[in-house]
Amino acid sequence: MAQFHKLRHNCAIILLNGANFVMSSTINLLSSIQASKSGLTLAELLIEHPDIARRTAQRFIAKLIKNGQVTALGAGRARRYFSAGIQTDKPIPSTTRDIFPSFIPLSADSQDILIYIDQSPEARKPVGYQRDFLDAYSPNETWYLSDSLRRQLHKMGRTADTDQPAGTYSRAILNRLLIDLSWASSNLEGNTYSRLDTRELIEHGTAARGKAAIETQMILNHKTAIELLVENIDSAEFNRYTLMNLHSALAENLLPNPADEGRIRQHAVDIGKSIYHPLSTPQQIQDALDALLDKANQIRDPFEQSFFIMVHLPYLQPFADINKRTSRLAANLPLFRANLCPLTFLDVPDQAYSRATLAVYEMTRVELLRDLYVWAYERSTQEYLAIKQDLAEPDPLRLAWRDFIKQTIREVIIHPESDPFASIQQSVIEHIPEFEQSNVQALIIDELRRLHEGVLARYGVRMSEYTVWKAAHGR
Repeated sequence: MAQFHKLRHNCAIILLNGANFVMSSTINLLSSIQASKSGLTLAELLIEHPDIARRTAQRFIAKLIKNGQVTALGAGRARRYFSAGIQTDKPIPSTTRDIFPSFIPLSADSQDILIYIDQSPEARKPVGYQRDFLDAYSPNETWYLSDSLRRQLHKMGRTADTDQPAGTYSRAILNRLLIDLSWASSNLEGNTYSRLDTRELIEHGTAARGKAAIETQMILNHKTAIELLVENIDSAEFNRYTLMNLHSALAENLLPNPADEGRIRQHAVDIGKSIYHPLSTPQQIQDALDALLDKANQIRDPFEQSFFIMVHLPYLQPFADINKRTSRLAANLPLFRANLCPLTFLDVPDQAYSRATLAVYEMTRVELLRDLYVWAYERSTQEYLAIKQDLAEPDPLRLAWRDFIKQTIREVIIHPESDPFASIQQSVIEHIPEFEQSNVQALIIDELRRLHEGVLARYGVRMSEYTVWKAAHGR
C-alpha cells in the first residue's frame, strides 16, 4: 500500500512538472511574440527558445492562436506570428531569404541559420573555437555531404580524364584555370581586377592601370599557388609542408610581417564583422591543425575531403591572415588528384560566402556553406561544359619533355654569364634523342622568349635571379 501511495505521489510530481513546462514555455513564446512589433517566424522563435522542440512550439503557438492571443500572417516558412493587440495590416518586413541571392537554392536548415547570422553582432552570442566540432568528425563515418549529394557532385564533375594519372585534367586546362580561379578567389577578397585584367596579367604580365599594387600582387600570388598545387600533384597531400607552402605563395608580400608567411599564427586575431574568437595559443593551434590534417587525409571521397577543408581550415584560422584563400585552393587538391572539374568559385557572391563562413565560425553549422558549395560547383562545371570544346589539346612533345624544358630554362636563368642559346643547344644534345632535338630546342627557345615575372614560379626561378638575367641579356 505504501508503494502505491509513493508511485501515485511520483506520478503527480511528473504531471505537475509537465504542466509547469507547458505553462512556462507557452508564456515564454507569447512574451517573445508580444515583444516584437514586426512579428516572428517559427525559426526565429526556436532560436530564442532552443529548449523547446519545433513540434512542441508549433503545438503551443496553435493553442495561443486558438485562444485569440496570437495572430498569424503568411504561409510556410515565411509565416509570422504577432501579438493579437498589434496591427498586422502593414507590409511584412523582408525576410532573410529576400536579401540572400535567390538563385542559390537553400535548405530549411540554411534558412534558420541566415535568420541568426543576419542579426546585428550585438544580438549574437560571442563564441570561441570549439574543439569538439573537429573531434566529433570521424572520417568516412561522419558525412557533411550526404550520399546523394556526393553522387550528384561526382556526376557533375566527371571528366574524360577520370582514369588518367592524377593531375592530367588540371594540367590540360591549366591556362584557363589560372585565370578563373585566381580572379574569382581574389574577387571574394574585394579585389577589383576584372576577368580580362586578370587574363592580361597572367598571360602577358601586364598589370591593369589604376589598380593598387596589392591587387596585382594578390592575383600573381594566386597564380603561383595554383601552379604549385598542379605541378606537385603527385606528391601533394594534406600535410604541413603542402599547407605552409601554399599559404606562403598566397601571402607573399601581402602581410605586415613577412615572417608570418607560411608559418603558424603566433598571436590572437579578430574576425571582421564577427563575434567569433579563434584560438590564440600557438601550441593549441598546432595541435588542432595536426588533428585536422590527419582527419582530412583519411577521407576517401574527394568532395567530402574538399568540403571538410573548406569548413575546418578557416574555422581554425591557423595563419595570421589569408586563411580563406588558402582553404579555397586547398579544397581543389582532392579534385585535381581525381581529375574532376575544379571548383573555381566563379560568380559566387561575396556576401553569400561571408555569411556561410560566419555560420561555421559562430554556430559550427555547415548547412549554409554546403548549399553554397554545391551551387558553386555546379556553376564551375557549367563553365567547363561551355568551354570544353574550345580547350586546346596539350602539345604531346611539350608534355613528354615538360620537366626537362623547365629545368633547362631554370639553368639558363640562374647562369646569366652563359649564352642562353648555346646552353640550350648543349643541353638538348646531351639529353634528347636526335630525331626530337630540333623540335624540343624550338619549344625551349619559344618559352624563354615568352618568359615574364608572372610565370617564374613554374621554373623555380626567383624574381631577383630573373632581374639579373634580364639585365645581362638586354631584355
